Amino acid sequence: MSVAAPGRLALAVVWFALSAAGLVGTWAFNIAFFADPGGLSYLGGWFANAASSSAAVDVIVVALAACVFMVAEGARLGWIRWVWVLVPLSFAIAIAFTFPLFLGLRELALRRRAGTRDTRPAGATPARRSSAA
Repeated sequence: MSVAAPGRLALAVVWFALSAAGLVGTWAFNIAFFADPGGLSYLGGWFANAASSSAAVDVIVVALAACVFMVAEGARLGWIRWVWVLVPLSFAIAIAFTFPLFLGLRELALRRRAGTRDTRPAGATPARRSSAA
């Protein structure tokens, strides 16, 4: 296993904690909104004034960029079959949930990949078998 593997595991834990915080934090407010919408539609609330519109555009652009990254990186890692699930979930649940979840899963995959690599120092040659019969 590589030296970086413990750091990758710690980073994965951070990503998963942020994913959980994103899920709980966004849905606590979503549930509160749906319980009392205050006369606004959900998207109407996003664009109710200049400040909320700025924040909404900010989140939408970052969400789209994160989705592009997840699909591209998912293809690179060989996850193309299931990574597409995260794209609609990003908009149905929250990008604050799916993007850190993806990053945590990515760290675990990179950790596994690092553990399967040859850990000999660069330039080292493999041990030779004795040719004695």
